[in-house]
Amino acid sequence: MSMLQEALEGGARIVQMRDKRKPDSAMFERAVRIRELCQRHDALFLVNDHVELAAECGADGVHIGEDDQDYDDAKKIIHPGIVGVSCYNDLERACRLAAAGADYVAFGSFFPSAVKPGARRADVSLLEEAVRRLDVPICAIGGITAEKAGGLVDSGADMIAVISDIWAAPSVSSRAREYAGLFPA
Repeated sequence: MSMLQEALEGGARIVQMRDKRKPDSAMFERAVRIRELCQRHDALFLVNDHVELAAECGADGVHIGEDDQDYDDAKKIIHPGIVGVSCYNDLERACRLAAAGADYVAFGSFFPSAVKPGARRADVSLLEEAVRRLDVPICAIGGITAEKAGGLVDSGADMIAVISDIWAAPSVSSRAREYAGLFPA
């Protein structure tokens, strides 16, 4: 939790709890602690994949992928919370889910990622086309570093999802501050 505290102090505005291996029951207490920490820093707290856990722990929302819970079911369970969706490199999926009410869409992997080495790759031109066709916030994900993030923001990303570049930084709060500086207050 100390690294998360540092990231929030550095300006992280959204935190997503992601654990593909544990059942909801094993993550509940941790989710509540993260939610409380996020609330103290006026940051949103999202849970990845675990829709029921997100609802039970009082998270602000959930993020789902194509192999997770059905979007319509997730929206009913988490209502009125946030439901964001992974769209990988598929603009038509993003258009369809945005029209259905998704609160944001995420594209990527834009760069090779140690977290998901086999992830589908998205091209920066996808962001530019998404900006023209969508009326929801757009998140860029995948292998992003502070040096690469600015180009994604310039191409239309409203949010940047980062794991390794923040957690492996010599100063988590300084690195989070670098990312926060890409977005006007």
